[in-house]
Amino acid sequence: MSESNKPTRGRDPNRRGRRGPVNGQATGTPASQRELRAQGRRTMRKLLDAGMRVFAERGYHAARVDDIVRAARTSHGTFYLYFASKEDLLRALAVECAQEWTDLAASIGPITRDDAGFEELRRFLGGFVGTYRRYGPIIRAWMEDQGGDREIGRLGVRSFTAIASALGERMDEVGAPHAVDSATSVAALMAMLERFNYVLVSRRIDVDDDVMLDSLARLVHRGFFFGAERGMAASR
Repeated sequence: MSESNKPTRGRDPNRRGRRGPVNGQATGTPASQRELRAQGRRTMRKLLDAGMRVFAERGYHAARVDDIVRAARTSHGTFYLYFASKEDLLRALAVECAQEWTDLAASIGPITRDDAGFEELRRFLGGFVGTYRRYGPIIRAWMEDQGGDREIGRLGVRSFTAIASALGERMDEVGAPHAVDSATSVAALMAMLERFNYVLVSRRIDVDDDVMLDSLARLVHRGFFFGAERGMAASR
């Protein structure tokens, strides 16, 4: 019997998803391509959370699958059941982050001159800060192109663009004053929000959340939406 005709002894040669890397190349089927049961989703979540911690502590480039496995208290075999590589895990986290920001952008209500408008802006900013805190290492990775994956970069651009567009629409609704034009104002606001949150997360500034959000919302409400005009919220 030729080698090509020998039986496979019950093993399906096309079966994948239960082996680790071979010659440096992962052979497991990424979890994004499979439907997971409840236990599988819990295990995947544990790996994602461990990856986030490791990326935050070591940086993306220095992080290894060994580190992630150790942090998750699981095995390499388990890791490769869910992710093809460290890059695959980063991509999964980027998808989560981008979806949160895209949903946040869709949720922004009218930002009016009164207390209701101020509170809506504060709610949105709280959501932005919360997402940045959770996914700070992932946001830095896509902004600095650490993963070398163009799709991860595109996810970041799309989610930032969604937020910028939503804020720009709200500015236009109230006729916000602009030093130059609306596009410049929106770009400046997004740059300020990103850098502000980067400092909050990376430098561990000890500041009360309520005080921080009140200050940030007041700055954006007055400076970007209503200029020198003072309404109920601006007079707080």
